[in-house]
Amino acid sequence: MAEVALFHHAQGLTPGVTEFADRLRGAGHRVHTPDLFEGRTFDSLEAGMAYVESVGFGDMIGRGAGAVESLPAGLAVIGFSLGVLPAQYLAQTRPGVRAAVLCYSCVPVTEFGAAWPAGVPVQVHGMDADPVFVGEGDLEAARDLVAGADDGELFLYPGDQHYFADSSLPSYDAAATDLLLDRVLGLLARV
Repeated sequence: MAEVALFHHAQGLTPGVTEFADRLRGAGHRVHTPDLFEGRTFDSLEAGMAYVESVGFGDMIGRGAGAVESLPAGLAVIGFSLGVLPAQYLAQTRPGVRAAVLCYSCVPVTEFGAAWPAGVPVQVHGMDADPVFVGEGDLEAARDLVAGADDGELFLYPGDQHYFADSSLPSYDAAATDLLLDRVLGLLARV
């Protein structure tokens, strides 16, 4: 069993994010889902990002780090889009993080340090035609991160959706989500 922190995307802690966490729980893992938006959810990525910009990206990362302060050192972190920021930050700066899963987004490793930490496995997941993941530099950052990691994997799924693993949104892709979940469970089983 892994202790996991799963950070939501820019539409908030939606029922689909909670359902994904519940699927991990169903496999025996202890999953925490910090609400970085303090109960707010948004109808669109744009509305959610407007809120994030009003609060500040640094404050969002700080909320994520603060939410897991009391959790054990052997934590695995998962981030969905915006949630990649606190997940990647923690993976690169918090001692004892066991694994990281970055979904739909990735920032350059140099954002939080000189290199990806040795001994921390990482998976990056995104759709191969997602205009955000592919078109805004995340794919290149993911390729660089995985190339520099001891144990890094990049998984591309066919499609053009951003939040493809959120069952509460129109972008949901059940087959891609099942494959993503299988890969995440495989990683958690070996760390």
